[in-house]
Amino acid sequence: MGNRSAWEAASQKYVNEHEELLDQARDSSSLVACELELLGPLLASTPNVVHLQSGHGLDDIALVAAGARSVVGVDFSSVATKAAQRRADELGVHCRYVVAELPGAPLRDGCADLVYTGKGALIWLPDLNVWAADVARLLTSGGHLFVHEAHPMVPLWAWDEDVPRIRPDRGYFERSHVNDTFPANGAVEWQATLAEIITAVLGAGLELRHVAEHPEPFYRWGDLDAAAWRGQLPNTFTLLARKP
Repeated sequence: MGNRSAWEAASQKYVNEHEELLDQARDSSSLVACELELLGPLLASTPNVVHLQSGHGLDDIALVAAGARSVVGVDFSSVATKAAQRRADELGVHCRYVVAELPGAPLRDGCADLVYTGKGALIWLPDLNVWAADVARLLTSGGHLFVHEAHPMVPLWAWDEDVPRIRPDRGYFERSHVNDTFPANGAVEWQATLAEIITAVLGAGLELRHVAEHPEPFYRWGDLDAAAWRGQLPNTFTLLARKP
């Protein structure tokens, strides 16, 4: 309940910045180069996409622009989903949104050719094995899971601007920590190692096709130029898996 309240409050940003986000969606893609490289061949087949934990929805508009036939976004914030639906409707993009807590998306089995997720999604999930099983349920045979997400090491990085440092109050093998930045308000973020994420995907019967680690974060906070973001440390990863 505390996490939902924190995320609803944080999602008000998507309402307040509607025009700015609308312009971003209209004028540029929110998908970064490493995403487009892997997604390009998949989107060429005009897949039906399910975006789990869809947030502001800009990625959904970008996915349709890049070739997706349609996108269904699922998020537990009614504020975020309403804001995302409004933008999609104003742009005439084939996206629709469902309010639901995950895992356990209220969608039919095999409805997705592609499940897309990440960019601050997995930290809200305490049991990745259940999440991965739900992803596998949603995918049609031959469908793909694509993740572009903050690297599991990111909670350890301090935001000092002179040199990279590790926070002494965090540990890679901890199960959770309290968020003291965005969205704050005491939200609990769950932690999993990269190995645990991969093992959950494999345990759901999906075939791993690609894993890569990247130095660039998926989001930067204002004018902050943290030394941890300058190429020495992992800040994001991408994962592609296929359902046999």
